[in-house]
Amino acid sequence: MSAQDIETNSPDLWFKHWPWPEGDTHKHARGALGCVTGPAASTGAARLSARAGLRVGAGLATLFSPPGAVLVNASHETAVMVKPFRDTEELAALAETCQCALIGPGAGVSDATRNNTLTILEKAGSAVLDADALTVFKDEPETLFQKVNRPTLFTPHPGEFGRLFPKLLDTETREAAASMAAVRSGAVVILKGAESVIASPDGSIVRNTHASPFLATAGSGDVLAGIAGGLMAQGMPVFEAACAACWVHGDLGCRLGPGLIAEDLPDALPALLADFYDSKA
Repeated sequence: MSAQDIETNSPDLWFKHWPWPEGDTHKHARGALGCVTGPAASTGAARLSARAGLRVGAGLATLFSPPGAVLVNASHETAVMVKPFRDTEELAALAETCQCALIGPGAGVSDATRNNTLTILEKAGSAVLDADALTVFKDEPETLFQKVNRPTLFTPHPGEFGRLFPKLLDTETREAAASMAAVRSGAVVILKGAESVIASPDGSIVRNTHASPFLATAGSGDVLAGIAGGLMAQGMPVFEAACAACWVHGDLGCRLGPGLIAEDLPDALPALLADFYDSKA
């Protein structure tokens, strides 16, 4: 793999795919994002993802919640809806209503997360898998990869990446490892880090250098996953959505700087999007 095979992330790569609404657009036309939450004590991460997806333009964002977590989720959200599910059959029915579903943040490494992830991959229009939805398959990665047959994005940090793709980061560059992982899994992969790498199964590789060290804070990756999911819900192609999410997430970090926490990121999106919209005009 040569340096010329690797592009540097910038809006030039994906801005033409940005899903701006038209004058007659309604919320249902802007896509629905569903975010699967974990149990009651671990719901904040999915709420960050859902809020980010809504802020980036998804017409609807819904938390798919185990019954025991419905009240805590509902007490924290207004524009983001909450719908309960008791089993994979009920989750499947919810997932079928979504252009994109996201699972993993705060989900827990459990049989429930494993089964819920496979359901999402089968039933949602597209999927974003992060955190526990990846880790739960560390002993059976091929089970996960065999289910990837719709547009799918994996967003692992190096530890999660290593659980699914053992030793790749020990023997390959980050760019080569991400590319090999994308080919093997069939998913677009964001290998997160100070310079995240976005790789597609078709061989496309982008390095994101536009970021801030102040993004190294709890929940930041959940917001990244939500931005990508919100763009995919609106119909943005998965690779371009992944590249856009990395750049936008990085730009938010640069804008907010010292003292930022993950909750700040979704609420900083309107100013960034306004600048984007002005540049489009």
